[in-house]
Amino acid sequence: MSSSDIFIGETIGTAILILLGGGVCAAVTLKASKARNAGWLAITFGWGFAVLTAVYTTAPLSGAHLNPAVTLALAIKDGDWNNVPVYWAGQVLGAMIGAALVWIAYYGQFHAHLTDREIVGGPGAQDTAAKAVEAQEQGAGPVLGVFSTGPEVRVAWQNVATEVIGTIVLVLAVLTQGLNDAGNGLGTLGALITALVVVSIGLSLGGPTGYAINPARDLGPRIVHALLPLPNKGGSDWGYAWVPVVGPLIGGAIAAGIYNVAFA
Repeated sequence: MSSSDIFIGETIGTAILILLGGGVCAAVTLKASKARNAGWLAITFGWGFAVLTAVYTTAPLSGAHLNPAVTLALAIKDGDWNNVPVYWAGQVLGAMIGAALVWIAYYGQFHAHLTDREIVGGPGAQDTAAKAVEAQEQGAGPVLGVFSTGPEVRVAWQNVATEVIGTIVLVLAVLTQGLNDAGNGLGTLGALITALVVVSIGLSLGGPTGYAINPARDLGPRIVHALLPLPNKGGSDWGYAWVPVVGPLIGGAIAAGIYNVAFA
């Protein structure tokens, strides 16, 4: 596959991933959404189906890595680093496009949510407003969770460890069960297996940090959150932003090492 195919495929695929994954977060979170308060099950299955759709759509173009940690693991496994920057560039760009599309699709809901006094503060909303102020003191605005992840308990080493562990599970599943015949991306059956693994990780390991397990999935939308003209949006929590980038990359590298020792 050519570098242009890789870049286009990863851009389109990651955009679809974030559009549908961020979309379910918006649907569950935002005021005036028909799916508001649908809960964690809706989010985990929404992300799983997002992976399935994105991989099936773009696997013929790029192998559908859609995740810098997967790209890193495959480079370590095969020793081929030539296209790693192309994959990463497409993934981050696609994640930003997907996040912007979520904003467009839920434009009215974002406005209703961020101008509601019970959410951003006002008379008669002391408890909710206090929670919003506490979150913003930590650097996270009231809709940042639609775009990127954040910890329930802010303990850096634990947050990193959670992301490392979750990514190891994901990448080991990709390397052992998910690859196409060429071994350079996800195959048809691998897409289904990977989607189910993502659901499993969300249900079992998603509670502490929101399971980024993908640096582009977190970084691209966080950049978009910082740039969008959202009223009362609060901060983008850049103090935490390194965790869902570094943790998954470490996890991907460890998973590749385990694969090379135990499975290759």
